[in-house]
Amino acid sequence: MKKTDRTSARSPWVWIPTLYFAQGLPYVAVMTISVIMYKRLGLSNTDIALYTGWLYLPWVIKPFWSPFVDIISTKRRWTLTMQWLIGAAFAGIAFALPTPFFFSLTLAVFWLVGFTSATHDIAADGYYMLALTEHQQSLYVGIRSTFYRIATVAGQGLLVILAGAIEESSGNIPFAWSVVFGILSALFLIFALYHSWALPKVEHPAGRSLSTVRDVWHEFVEVFAEFFRKKQVGTAIVFMLLYRLPEAQLVKLINPFLLDPATAGGLGLSTGQVGVVYGTVGIIGLTLGGIIGGIVAARRGLKFWLRPMAWSMSLTCLTFVYLSFANDPSLPVINICIFIEQFGYGFGFTAYMLYLIYFSEGRHRTAHYSICTGFMALGMMLPGMAAGWIQETIGYRSFFLWTMVCCVATIGVTYLIRIDPAFGRKES
Repeated sequence: MKKTDRTSARSPWVWIPTLYFAQGLPYVAVMTISVIMYKRLGLSNTDIALYTGWLYLPWVIKPFWSPFVDIISTKRRWTLTMQWLIGAAFAGIAFALPTPFFFSLTLAVFWLVGFTSATHDIAADGYYMLALTEHQQSLYVGIRSTFYRIATVAGQGLLVILAGAIEESSGNIPFAWSVVFGILSALFLIFALYHSWALPKVEHPAGRSLSTVRDVWHEFVEVFAEFFRKKQVGTAIVFMLLYRLPEAQLVKLINPFLLDPATAGGLGLSTGQVGVVYGTVGIIGLTLGGIIGGIVAARRGLKFWLRPMAWSMSLTCLTFVYLSFANDPSLPVINICIFIEQFGYGFGFTAYMLYLIYFSEGRHRTAHYSICTGFMALGMMLPGMAAGWIQETIGYRSFFLWTMVCCVATIGVTYLIRIDPAFGRKES
């Protein structure tokens, strides 16, 4: 790929924010909105964590089809196709919710959303690495992470506020969530249309003369073989699995903690209040953390900021320890804690994303990046599946203390990996 192929007159600001907002919405729908929705529909914490934990599976196994995204057609075409399919799948959830068999039906369609979203991730991330120079990748990683997380907060913020308002006005919980998923469906149709114009054509269709099944299979095997021949691959996999260990458990129980009554150890917030907390104060903290993380990483490089960012990811878990022990904390106090937690997460997650880009460099960067995110998803899936059972066994207070113990893994793995000091720094 020539350097000129990676430049375009169209500013990255035209497409990076919307592309990664679109990438984040299906993930938050599957991983977070589904948790709140099922909680409001009466499922237990154990069932919610277990069954929604299985929904990580498409992201875990996506490396097995990522080479085909890398060697067939273009990343741009894959991205647009998946956006159309995700829009259709969200419509399927909206229609399934009012049915008597809503749980099994919505789980099946959520898995379909997961599969198409994981494929969208492969294509969009590959497109990002092809369309930008190395310095641009480092500079915009904070922007892409921020808009990805803004999508997360918008999903568990604005859309949850809307669901809560409809619940209160109509008294019909399934209808409220059907409206939410109908809106998500419409948004993805808009994204697909917009990105048909906004995404620059920076690559040509794969043309490596893969004319036979044998050629494709050989290329497929070579992609994986090359990944596992990389230096420090074992240490890198440990890092990918453990850096987010506390978050993997927290993400499944934060919303149930906010929604559960005080008698169950929770904070007793309404659906709408949970949406407001994450949709206002949370989004400000996340945005600031992500943007600042990207800027400082571009100036001093990933190697310099890796451990400070790991500490940022870890120390913010203390906010939930405090909230679980506080005696009836006020809404402003809850907002301050959420701001701190979201800022720390936005800042610390920058290092993780940059390391995945760093480790994926090479001829098959798109497929290798998806393999990295597959390990990331596995690191989220397995602890998350057990989180509900752990919490219901030991209670919220002990559970949040346990996540603080897990922060030792987040910080510890940063001492194992080796990074080129020049990676991501601005060229002098």
